[in-house]
Amino acid sequence: MERTAKASRKTKETEISVELNLDGSGTAEIETGIPFFNHMLEIFARHGLFDIKLRAEGDIEVDFHHTVEDVGLALGQAFKDGLGGKEGISRFGEASVPLDETLARVVVDLSGRPYFSYDVKIRPGRVGNFDTDLPHEFFQAFANQLGMNLHINVSQGENPHHIIEACFKALARAMERATRVDQRIKGVLSTKGSL
Repeated sequence: MERTAKASRKTKETEISVELNLDGSGTAEIETGIPFFNHMLEIFARHGLFDIKLRAEGDIEVDFHHTVEDVGLALGQAFKDGLGGKEGISRFGEASVPLDETLARVVVDLSGRPYFSYDVKIRPGRVGNFDTDLPHEFFQAFANQLGMNLHINVSQGENPHHIIEACFKALARAMERATRVDQRIKGVLSTKGSL
């Protein structure tokens, strides 16, 4: 069973296209016009072993918010479509990732019910020209569009770059585990019979 999807989103502010292979090898072709964000999405693909082609054009001359949020929505839709009826998936995923002084933990449940908890203390400011509040917008949009329960917690960390990168890596590892097919699971992993 091939688990691939394409998604797109077009508004007056952004135009985004995504191609996703859930059972890839971690290759990424990312172009958002925002170098640091490109890097985080490449990290997400590599550490989750997802193949992702993503192109985004947005009003980044205004600010990066619309592009970052809408990429989250488009990527969340691609994952939702790629998972189909979620037959056989492990559903839950958890990962803790250190990056020097930072420790990030992410727990996900691909339940179909969106919920987002973000316990991340990060200095206001920028990494390069990327505002440190923008990862929150991406993660929330991704969780809402996919319909997942997403908890992100950074128990320690000082460097904003390390904090953001550790969050993306932990999300990737947790998603890889949650989307993994387990041959022992018949149908979906729920007593309700649907996710």
